[in-house]
Amino acid sequence: MKPKYIIGGLIIVAFVVWGVTSFMSTSIRYVSLNEVPRTTGTVQVMGKIDFAAVTYDAANARLIFDITGLEKETIHDRLKVVYSGTVPGNFDQATSVVAKGKYQAGTFIAEQLLVKCPSKYQGMEKEALEKGGV
Repeated sequence: MKPKYIIGGLIIVAFVVWGVTSFMSTSIRYVSLNEVPRTTGTVQVMGKIDFAAVTYDAANARLIFDITGLEKETIHDRLKVVYSGTVPGNFDQATSVVAKGKYQAGTFIAEQLLVKCPSKYQGMEKEALEKGGV
């Protein structure tokens, strides 16, 4: 074999290995509320916001709230979430939230929040049907 083919093959293998390891290091898995205490590293968890437990510390820009399970069997599961940063603009309208972060000493420290709001288009199909459209 010619040396240029060997070098080319090694470069291709190196890029494939680099791509796979980069992908694996950036993929963050979803876990359920009851799995969170057993996790290490960064994970994502989704739950319904308990608005009765929401507090905001404006001096430290810290949002503290509880999330509960979304499914009937997990509705009583509860997790305390602490998020430092700007509160998402539509947080008060959210139906659920995805928190990305780490579990530490009974609290989920969120690095990022993604709020799920009811669609502004929800119910438009019904209105369109009543008007003779869709």
